[in-house]
Amino acid sequence: MMKRNTNLLILSALAVPIIALLTGRWLVARQVRRDVADLFALADAGLTQTYDPAQLANLPAPVQRYFRHVLKPGQTYLRTVRLQHDGEFKTDLKNDWMPITGEEYFLADKPGYIWIGTTTWFTARDQYVTGEGSLTVHLLGTLPIQHSSGPAFNQGELLRWLAETAWFPTSLLPGGPAVWSPVDDHSATLTLTDHGLTVSCLMSFNEDDELVRCQAQRQSDETHFQTWVCRLFDYRERHGVLVPTQAEAAYLVDGEEKPYARFILRDIKFDEPVAY
Repeated sequence: MMKRNTNLLILSALAVPIIALLTGRWLVARQVRRDVADLFALADAGLTQTYDPAQLANLPAPVQRYFRHVLKPGQTYLRTVRLQHDGEFKTDLKNDWMPITGEEYFLADKPGYIWIGTTTWFTARDQYVTGEGSLTVHLLGTLPIQHSSGPAFNQGELLRWLAETAWFPTSLLPGGPAVWSPVDDHSATLTLTDHGLTVSCLMSFNEDDELVRCQAQRQSDETHFQTWVCRLFDYRERHGVLVPTQAEAAYLVDGEEKPYARFILRDIKFDEPVAY
């Protein structure tokens, strides 16, 4: 009888933290669904525009070729995008790679996104919403261990949205929030202003007219900047649009790219404004 009671006490002691952990994760997931709904509510509900190659006339030559390659005439301007990815991630450039899965929700007609990345030990949330960027990390998906925001994060998260527009290229067409400037036959500068903040990326294209590299000066704190690079690979058609299915993010250190994130696209949906 005493042994049975002891076993019950042990089971009860183990059950309490497990139940607390599961409850915490459920609460975090519920909050994410609410925040995604709020994000998608910001999308424009006006008349739908469609892409016409004639509107490319004043763009730099490599940008014209890019749009003609990835978009079909009559493509509807996207308003919201959601995607899921697999991949690997480093918490520091000196650390080992760890597996990561993620889901990301974008506004495509204006800057805005929420990204949730999950590893064995932590869940990270990057976002840029109504001019404010932030990074939040939870240990085991529930215990908050980091929340960072401020001007450096506003700039960095806006740059991330700009680089990831390769997944929803209608946002880069003339008349949208971003402006193209010529550089040479295989690159152009893309500049975006949102909520009084201006960022720029050097966008490079390959011989197949695919956007394959974005480079920018990303703020690491109030006064320091680092060269940040996003590479895009393996373009495939998804719902009528050619998009990259692999991406890599890195910092340039002593002239060498040091990657910290590698993502493989698992699913992408256009204008289905609900959370996974």
